[in-house]
Amino acid sequence: MRSTERRRNLRALAAGLAFASPWLIGFAIFTAYPICASLYYSFTRYDTLSTAHWVGLQNYMRLLTEDELFWKSLRNTLFMVVFGLPASLVAGLALALLLNMKLRGMALYRTVFYIPSIVPTVASAVLWMWLLNPQIGLINRLLALAGVQGPGWLTDPAWAKPALILMGLWGVGGSMIIYLAGLQDVPRELYEAAEIDGAGGVAKFRHVTIPMLSPVIFFNLVMGLIGTFQYFTQVYVMTQGGPQDATLFYALHLFNRAFTDLQFGYASAMAWILFAITVLATALVFRTSARWVYYPGEMRQ
Repeated sequence: MRSTERRRNLRALAAGLAFASPWLIGFAIFTAYPICASLYYSFTRYDTLSTAHWVGLQNYMRLLTEDELFWKSLRNTLFMVVFGLPASLVAGLALALLLNMKLRGMALYRTVFYIPSIVPTVASAVLWMWLLNPQIGLINRLLALAGVQGPGWLTDPAWAKPALILMGLWGVGGSMIIYLAGLQDVPRELYEAAEIDGAGGVAKFRHVTIPMLSPVIFFNLVMGLIGTFQYFTQVYVMTQGGPQDATLFYALHLFNRAFTDLQFGYASAMAWILFAITVLATALVFRTSARWVYYPGEMRQ
């Protein structure tokens, strides 16, 4: 009986592996192998035109001690993390609060505000290149009507990163939808109880909405953090890292090292440093989440 049951289990295992084999093979070829190969190449001098030459920690030491653009690109990326990410989180939440109101035609408004988030990134980048044009751009023309001299936006190092943050606020529809789903899941009884206790709108938002929405905020924060560290497409299309390297973000610098300078070993080292920074930042968010993220089950306990 035991041998029969063992054979049956082996057949079930073989059948399961056979059904899962397309995914397992694809994962091994297109994910696991590239990750392992990039780790190996990060310790080599490799340009794809010749055999990889082992150099140990030389790529990492060069990054940390010699490459000024490495530190500048890292500072630019951290600027977006510190200023751009909170702005997008707040804008998405504010928009969700407005679209959660019970008004006629709200479905249309939700659709209109969500559409920008599904526009292809390259298309939206080209659109914003025109909007932010200092001579013929719509934004500066509107400012001129109000008697304000518009800045150079993408041509001014001081305004380039704020311009990208402004563009990012246009596409917060994705996080807005998640916030909206979270808002509609907040029990009405909590608001009614707060009103009985004499709480006003601000108090209800602070003591009911924010705690109940904290898991959603946490999710958007983590996903936004990972995405911001990989900020690439917009600047590649719009500025190529200029002006004066003001928009040279880490992912763009990595791309230039790999596919422009053909320093694939060096770029692999950059990729692993970026991975380590992203993991540390995400771990910090997870570590602090116990202080401000509240789940309904835990609140009842």
